[in-house]
Amino acid sequence: MSQHVILALIAFAFVTSITPGPNNLMLMASGANFGMRRSLPHLLGVAFGFGGMVALLGLGVDQIITKLPLLAQGLKWVSLTYVLWLAWKIAHAAPPAADDNGSAARPMSFGAACAFQWVNPKAWMMALGALSAYSVGAGGVMGVALIFTLVNLPSVAVWVAMGQGLRGFLADRRRLRFFNLTMALLLVASMLPVVTSH
Repeated sequence: MSQHVILALIAFAFVTSITPGPNNLMLMASGANFGMRRSLPHLLGVAFGFGGMVALLGLGVDQIITKLPLLAQGLKWVSLTYVLWLAWKIAHAAPPAADDNGSAARPMSFGAACAFQWVNPKAWMMALGALSAYSVGAGGVMGVALIFTLVNLPSVAVWVAMGQGLRGFLADRRRLRFFNLTMALLLVASMLPVVTSH
């Protein structure tokens, strides 16, 4: 293992994990709507789901997808459809307190957050970029997956904490509705590169 490569990978993992993208926008919305404790399964699902994705891609799943252009195209449209559905759910989320008939919104589960990594275009870019640039000097595929998971976890937690920090301000239902609508629109906007790419 090269110390320089590991430090470069840590920097790459931090910058790509802390910057806005579908995961972070949804985590911020979750923090605002449900708080840190209830958002923990979502947060852990992002970090461990992404680490697992890096490991599987590094072990050859990416080559299977590359050899099947129809599968790659299908993944693109599945990801767009799923993100649009998630944006709609965020935009129409009822305040957590409104649990009169058991229909209040719930935070994303650990399993759903893990699965989301496979339809998240930013996660694909991060994983493939890290594997192609750093796997040789950072202990191979598993080294990259481990380092990314360890850096990703506190980075995405920052977004949940920011959302939770807004909870007092968003106690007003109109503000919460505006916030959720804004997060939903930003989530859709984060998919524009996927729609415009060939």
